[in-house]
Amino acid sequence: MKQQRYIAIIDIGKTNAKVALVDMDCLKELRVCTTPNHVVAGPPYAHYDTHALWQFICASLKTFHAEFGVDAISVSAHGATLAMVDEHGGLAGPIMDYEFSGFDDTWQAYQAHRPPFEESGSPLLPGGLNSAAQLYWIQQNCPKIWQRTKRIVTYPQYWSGHLSGVFVNEVTSLGSHSDLWNPHKSDFSSIVERLGFADKMAPVKPANTLLGNVRPEMAEACGLPNDVAVYCGIHDSNASLYPYLLLQRASFNVVSTGTWVISMAIGSTSPTLDPARDTLVNVNAFGDRVPSARFMGGREFSLMVPEGAQSPDSQILNQVLASKDFIRPQVFENAGPYMGQTSNWQEIVEGKSSTEIYALASLYLALVSAECLTMIGLQKEIIVEGPFAKNDIYLEMLGIATGKDILVNSSSDTGTTIGAALLVGRSLKENEFQCKMAHTPHLPAMKTAFEAYRDNWKRDV
Repeated sequence: MKQQRYIAIIDIGKTNAKVALVDMDCLKELRVCTTPNHVVAGPPYAHYDTHALWQFICASLKTFHAEFGVDAISVSAHGATLAMVDEHGGLAGPIMDYEFSGFDDTWQAYQAHRPPFEESGSPLLPGGLNSAAQLYWIQQNCPKIWQRTKRIVTYPQYWSGHLSGVFVNEVTSLGSHSDLWNPHKSDFSSIVERLGFADKMAPVKPANTLLGNVRPEMAEACGLPNDVAVYCGIHDSNASLYPYLLLQRASFNVVSTGTWVISMAIGSTSPTLDPARDTLVNVNAFGDRVPSARFMGGREFSLMVPEGAQSPDSQILNQVLASKDFIRPQVFENAGPYMGQTSNWQEIVEGKSSTEIYALASLYLALVSAECLTMIGLQKEIIVEGPFAKNDIYLEMLGIATGKDILVNSSSDTGTTIGAALLVGRSLKENEFQCKMAHTPHLPAMKTAFEAYRDNWKRDV
């Protein structure tokens, strides 16, 4: 096999899709391209615009190869998404958006079929967030698509399969509240046999499996040589976790931030998880169970904070901390530790400047994140990955609310790309992937004000 220095990462997030090029000699991103991840309303149901995504992927790979060369491709993608592949390797039907709102006709029947939390580690979630509910809806409502389906695969593995021609499943996506996986037995859950999915489920392979080289027709479309290797791929929040597992850190939390804020606990001693508060059992790249909690923090931030808003100066932040203005959860009320509760955010932000709203939203998101971490087991240190790692107010309040050291790693602009790149098999040394203490420009001068705000928010909630 040729040396694999330049690794292209296809990273499909719920809000945006990215293609990044990582130099494995220094573990740095050389280039990153992004595009919105659009949803098509239908027919036959709301679905992702995979044609547009593929055109974007091809254009990005052509650019990267022309400038640096591409030696291998790895994939990360969001969860709660499955692809149904026909006998020719094409899509049997569009890839359903998990926020599709048309599940009413099958919702009650599906609940009677799903495995209990004790088996699957998956809480009952609205819409298509339990991805087996999507399969059941298509099975009942789109019989032609169901009949055409030869293989059902998890979303990162659709893209790696599209490139390589080898379609598989992988545990980090199966183990992400899908209802399809039993993390205690490392096997499919009982629903797979019960609803007749078993014959269509592709085989399960590890995230770091080399599937083969890019297919000739795909190589031509992407401007690549035929010897570019394609790796299986991984669920995006688990990609953020993967480097720390390779470093064998004993006890820590990772908060992976993006559209979703996913909190994970490594070394937690069997916490009691409450499915009614959106806690769950995720599965890491080695197949191990990971106590987790989540809420749609990135979506909430985008909803509340005007585009282009900047972090406030110390004077404005002091005024916000001294105020009685608290955003109560849950802004996106269908997910999170306070799901079902209605937020007062619109009332609170009315008449406020964009910098004040930035501060209020950041404080709120940190306090909800702290609650997530408390539910799954606070560890000695908390590592924040992704966009919120650059939000000083979020990091400061998270440290105050948890009483733990907050660490960040700034080596990746996209949070998941280094983890996905490491699937090619490169070893990792501590000094190559160092975390540093979070930047806290407002502490210790405002420590008392942060603590008072935390206490008042908790009383208010």
